Amino acid sequence: MSDFLLSSLIQLPLPVITARFVCFIVTENVVQATPFNGRKQSLIEDARRERSSGSAGSPGPSRYGDGFVFEEKDGRVTLNVLFTLSNEKNAGFFKTGKIFETFEAKLLHIESRPGRKSKNSTTDLEFFMKCEVHSSDLDVFINSLKRVADDVRSIPEEKVPWFPRQIKDLDRCNMLITKFDPDMDQDHPGFSDPEYRKRRAFISELAFRYKQGDQLPTVEYTAEEVSTWREVYQQLRSIYPSLACRQFLDGLQQLEKECGYGEDRIPQLREVSAFLKEKTGFQLRPVAGLLSARDFLASLAFRVFQCTQYIRHCSAPMHSPEPDCCHELLGHIPMLADKEFAQFSQEIGLASLGASDEDIEKLSTLYWFTVEFGLCKQNGAVKAYGAGLLSSYGELVYALSNEPEYKPFNPEETAVQPYQDQTYQPVYFVSESFEDAKIKLRRYSATIKRPFAVRYDPFTCSVEVLDQPSKIQNALSQMREDLKTLHNALEMLNSS
Repeated sequence: MSDFLLSSLIQLPLPVITARFVCFIVTENVVQATPFNGRKQSLIEDARRERSSGSAGSPGPSRYGDGFVFEEKDGRVTLNVLFTLSNEKNAGFFKTGKIFETFEAKLLHIESRPGRKSKNSTTDLEFFMKCEVHSSDLDVFINSLKRVADDVRSIPEEKVPWFPRQIKDLDRCNMLITKFDPDMDQDHPGFSDPEYRKRRAFISELAFRYKQGDQLPTVEYTAEEVSTWREVYQQLRSIYPSLACRQFLDGLQQLEKECGYGEDRIPQLREVSAFLKEKTGFQLRPVAGLLSARDFLASLAFRVFQCTQYIRHCSAPMHSPEPDCCHELLGHIPMLADKEFAQFSQEIGLASLGASDEDIEKLSTLYWFTVEFGLCKQNGAVKAYGAGLLSSYGELVYALSNEPEYKPFNPEETAVQPYQDQTYQPVYFVSESFEDAKIKLRRYSATIKRPFAVRYDPFTCSVEVLDQPSKIQNALSQMREDLKTLHNALEMLNSS
């Protein structure tokens, strides 16, 4: 029933914002986090690649001696230090500790990983530390580190978070979290079922190996998995005609006709992605589990929907604590076949690119109350268009009963509305129409503070950062050509 999660290591921490989001809290001297396995990558790994390639639109930090300092206050400076300790200097870590102690450095964050650049990468370690030191001690502090460690360097703090510029960059949007993971969450229906966990690991591995441009993997579903799908499909299909919006019903009917949607088989991502690509330009990408909010939303900017292929545990067919193929294929895909809704989804993604953590939290809350649990008016009646509702029999019936509270969709209010992910929502937001919701979202997006605007190019599947007058002029020139084409078309119609 949930759709994405938030996790962060060296980026600023965020509170929990949806059922697909968990929090990672960095205190001044203690780091608290949900444990992760080898597949849950450390963000420092991605951050190093991002910073080494540079980020357009990121203002440069102040320069102090040999290091970059991104904050100075009350005579102390904050900096990110990266250094390597080789096996030959196995006492180096303790010596670096003495240096931090001598200079009264205040540690804010620390990470380590196997070294990358050295030939002895199996034995060398690379350390990342975020710390505060007295500004007058900075040069001596860094020089002291260089005497006991290798490759000491400072990393500027990003003022604008990295975001993908090309569709192939989505290979880097793969931060997973562990909430609702059947290997770790004792409340997960599949936690005590080793066969289910083994099956999940196999399907997840298919997604881990996927790179943009690869053929989408096929999963040969078992009889038990198809049986679970059948039960969910039959139950939901019986109530869709009276409760689902018109666009959903149209999309589902097309999927049943063109992609073999039905009770007897679980659709494959490959055929569904080809269907969507033709209808609205959206395409699917396999994902191994719950993604970070920033990564999930960034994918939408490229009209890419990150889609799971595993199915919920057979013991709880009518409820899933996490997104699975029932949620994705039944809840999301029919709506993404509608052009207007597809554009609405992409615009949420575009608004997220380069946004602050606070704005990501608000945008994901908007996503929660629209794309996941949204209601809209049609022919004087309220209908469901949110995937969380359309893939949950119980909540779909509840949401369109007289029990919950309805509020008109207003992005400013919706973005800060508290919600919970363990039971039904007490409040739902009702849009007058998709067009009305899209107009309101655009107005809201314009209030998000970024030092640039972004524009999606569907021909190259890339995002252009409009941070220079020349780029804006080029975009305007293209728009003028499009307007000329439309003007000529109108003239031909009027003259005929």
